[in-house]
Amino acid sequence: QAQLVESGGGSVQAGGSLRLSCAASGYTDTFNCMGWFRQALGKEREGVAVIYVGGVAITDYSDSVKGRFTISRDNAKNTLYLQMDSLKPEDTAMYYCAAHRVTGWLGCHMARDFGYWGQGTQVTVSS
Repeated sequence: QAQLVESGGGSVQAGGSLRLSCAASGYTDTFNCMGWFRQALGKEREGVAVIYVGGVAITDYSDSVKGRFTISRDNAKNTLYLQMDSLKPEDTAMYYCAAHRVTGWLGCHMARDFGYWGQGTQVTVSS
């Protein structure tokens, strides 16, 4: 059974950077759609970024992080990354990675149901 484990969270001042990692193990070769989501205290979970890896990598970002965050995947290491730059206090949340197998890139989007989730890593940005 596949397992996702996030790391890299922490506390940083506004304007700083963090890189989150999500190590996948198990039947990970079936995952061609992976994403990062976050949930702030008292708020609903929201999509941050997704990546489709089926030949050519296709990415998508929420408007709130576009231009500041970068999602990537190292297939050789079975690891998903989220580079977060120019962090803002409103980026404070628990960040989760998720994975799924889709039939095509159109099925890889933040609104879809993902079958596998990690346990989360906390990111705190102070002003």
